[in-house]
Amino acid sequence: MNALIFSALSGVIMMYSGFVFKSNKAIRTLAHILLALVIVANLMELKGIAIFEVDTKGMLYFDKFALLFMLIANFCTLAFFILSSKDMERVGRSYSEYFALLFFIIAGIAIASSFKSLLMLFLGIEIISIPLYILTGTDKLNLKSNEASLKYFLLGAFSTGLMLMGIALVYGATGSFITSEMVVNPQFEVLLVIGMMLLLFSMAFKVSAAPFHFWTPDVYDGAPTVFTSFMSTIVKAAGFIAFLRLFDDVFSGIRPEWKILVAFITAITLFIGNITAVFQQSVKRMLAYSSISQAGFMMLAVYALNSDAKEGLLLYAAAYSIATIGIFAVLIKMKDYTFDGFNGLARQQPLIAATLVVFLLSLAGIPLTAGFLSKFYMLKATINAGGILLAIFAVLMAAVSVYYYFRLIQSMYFKEGNPIAIDISTEFRFTLVALAGVTILLGLFPNLITHWLYF
Repeated sequence: MNALIFSALSGVIMMYSGFVFKSNKAIRTLAHILLALVIVANLMELKGIAIFEVDTKGMLYFDKFALLFMLIANFCTLAFFILSSKDMERVGRSYSEYFALLFFIIAGIAIASSFKSLLMLFLGIEIISIPLYILTGTDKLNLKSNEASLKYFLLGAFSTGLMLMGIALVYGATGSFITSEMVVNPQFEVLLVIGMMLLLFSMAFKVSAAPFHFWTPDVYDGAPTVFTSFMSTIVKAAGFIAFLRLFDDVFSGIRPEWKILVAFITAITLFIGNITAVFQQSVKRMLAYSSISQAGFMMLAVYALNSDAKEGLLLYAAAYSIATIGIFAVLIKMKDYTFDGFNGLARQQPLIAATLVVFLLSLAGIPLTAGFLSKFYMLKATINAGGILLAIFAVLMAAVSVYYYFRLIQSMYFKEGNPIAIDISTEFRFTLVALAGVTILLGLFPNLITHWLYF
């Protein structure tokens, strides 16, 4: 509850900060301070110190799993702010409002990751989604941004309708919105199954799992790159936390009805994301399809629904978000988003190129990186849940992903060119190196995250 209230209040403060501060630097500093307070409040609650005691009537439950993910999301948001908040100035004039919308998204993430009522799930997902529709279209002079925003809004509204219909059917079958109070009437079990399918499809849309992924490349490519970085990482990870909680709390009793369907969605997500990414010429669009393939791996947690899946999903959220935020932070600085635009970057910016290598190796799942162990946890959870064929297929698709990640490394180190990049500050370099260090550290000591679940 600490992080939820602090992030919501921070959003309100940032809404009005534009009237008080005329300098973008002052607005940016205030946003950093407010986010630091959110992190401190979150950490205090994880340690058992609740600043706000609010009776949610059983609709929200801030257990260690939810609090730990919120802490990961907030730390990744802080890294995003440090690396990319200055680049938000180039998007438009409503600088303070961008931060306000991001804080409201963090509040929505807090609700979605701790819901115990289907109504809270709906509110959390919508509080996340509506600011994203706006942020996608903030580059008003760019027709691609306008198109992406409209497409995202229309398809998002359709998926919201599916979610509401699914919630209504589940309520009809169980007589309650509270997940811990649901008792299925055998006469209405068919309503529960249909409601489950509608919720599965709507959540698959939110996390861009195939075959509900068609919006993802166009929206990620059309949105301002600085916001694509946020929506493709922290927001996607939050969607999977809500996805896992929903199926663990509500639908674990009818697992045979949905297990094969989830396995099918996972397999085609891995296949479409990886195979399509191979043919992309734009790094930004490649990362969009890469996010679909990474969603396929995170879907394995929903398939497995065991302790390894929960630990793995938290580690995956951290590893994937850190690596992708780091890559996008560099991409924003580039004038040319194609692979050729990175030719010779290692000679011009050797430190930046080295950090990019670490991030790309992590996304590919190479040992000694956080991405390797997060994939390992997912595969272990899947095998323990009886999905050995699905795990083998996931490994094969991970091998395909090595091609397009190493293609960028090849451009940086083995091709001649003169990449044009905006001036890179010392603070930016230091933050990138720190994130690369965290990626390697989590690859060696994953218990730095997972032990918080138990102690």
